[in-house]
Amino acid sequence: MPTLVSSADGKQWPGQAGETAPVTAVHQYELCGSWVVATHGPYDMHSTPPLADALNAAVRKHPKVILDASGVDFADSSFLNLLILTHQAGTLRVAAPPEQLQRLFAITGTDAVLEIRATVNDAAAP
Repeated sequence: MPTLVSSADGKQWPGQAGETAPVTAVHQYELCGSWVVATHGPYDMHSTPPLADALNAAVRKHPKVILDASGVDFADSSFLNLLILTHQAGTLRVAAPPEQLQRLFAITGTDAVLEIRATVNDAAAP
């Protein structure tokens, strides 16, 4: 039966007793004049805030921001909303989205709004 599972930082998420909370990670670096935010893990309303902080800071400081989405293994509407808001705030390119994320973009029509590239290097190109 599903229960609320607590992570090390005290946040809770729906899961099975005995499970640990999913882990997300955000890494940032410069590439060819672009700022890359590489992210890994599942993103929902509970795990999106650190990524939101990174993307918000990046679009304020850098003319072009690339989200390396290759490590995203789950994304819900809060993740999608974050990408749209970031796109509206500055130049955002989404690089290497996995198949599940590509389907989400296609179903919601955001593939027509967001700049999506096959690789991080493609996204860094002028």
